[in-house]
Amino acid sequence: MRAVVFERYGEPAEVREVADPAPAEHGVVVRVEATGLCRSDWHGWMGHDSGITLPHVPGHELAGVVEAVGARVTGWRPGDRVTVPFVCACGSCPSCAAGDQQVCERQTQPGFTHWGSFARYVALDHADVNLVAVPDGMSAATAASLGCRFATAYRAVVARGGAAAGEWVAVHGCGGVGLSAVMIAAAAGARVVAVDVSPRALELARRFGAAEAVDASKVTDTAEAVRELTGGGAHVSLDALGSAATCAASVNGLRRRGRHVQVGLLPAAPEIPMARVIALELDVLGSHGMAAHAYPDMLELVRAGVLRPDLLVTATIPLDAAPAALAAMGTTPGAGVTVIEPWS
Repeated sequence: MRAVVFERYGEPAEVREVADPAPAEHGVVVRVEATGLCRSDWHGWMGHDSGITLPHVPGHELAGVVEAVGARVTGWRPGDRVTVPFVCACGSCPSCAAGDQQVCERQTQPGFTHWGSFARYVALDHADVNLVAVPDGMSAATAASLGCRFATAYRAVVARGGAAAGEWVAVHGCGGVGLSAVMIAAAAGARVVAVDVSPRALELARRFGAAEAVDASKVTDTAEAVRELTGGGAHVSLDALGSAATCAASVNGLRRRGRHVQVGLLPAAPEIPMARVIALELDVLGSHGMAAHAYPDMLELVRAGVLRPDLLVTATIPLDAAPAALAAMGTTPGAGVTVIEPWS
């Protein structure tokens, strides 16, 4: 099969022929119909993830058709259209038993712990625990965007942040996950402040429900700007980018007893303003994807048209364009979701 492969961190990847994967006894092989290009893939390519072994095929946000099934899989068959959370849980550890598959103690992640979906085929573990059926009528591109960015944003806003109608929600970084968070928070009835350096990203954020927008390239202190717009600070704030600056701004932009949710991966430990956290009794929360069993509520909102993840897909590229697009994520501001179609 053709796949995007890199041999060294931070050096150009290339598209080349590699061996097709085989399913584990508990797993499946999926023929990839669409796979998202995510900033987490860029972090992996840069060497920020210790679980990657070189050479490597990135890609963790996907949808496709089951091609082959392991001997112990009971719930899926070839031809089923599926997507999958980027955290593939084992289904048997204490965290999984508690329903917290997103923090599984023996998790695997395509594109990180093993070769991923920037390829024609990808192997996925523990299929009966992790696969999610793609609803009739949903495109592969839309389904692919659910597995990491949209589902992660949904859980970060609803379950971790607990955003409620009438509250102010600040979203720092309006790439794929940030725009997803804007849409989800607005649908929950929250008033959203979008923060980014890209006019295009802020334009999309307003389109998807943001009440206010802050161009971080034009203000001296983004946290102060958020506090002014929200009358004292956001109730919930998300760092959807993952940098020391956006993390600190997210915390500093909260009002008393506000909730900071860290969604974007941080390549280095940030300096969190803990004096403010203590003085204002702020909650500092992490959010790490969403378990497959939690998808139905989100999918029902998509089916009803309350949430429109399809609108977040702003570009579709062939596999041959993926290496350059991956490298560009370090310098080019994101605006929506770019989807790779591996067969083209």
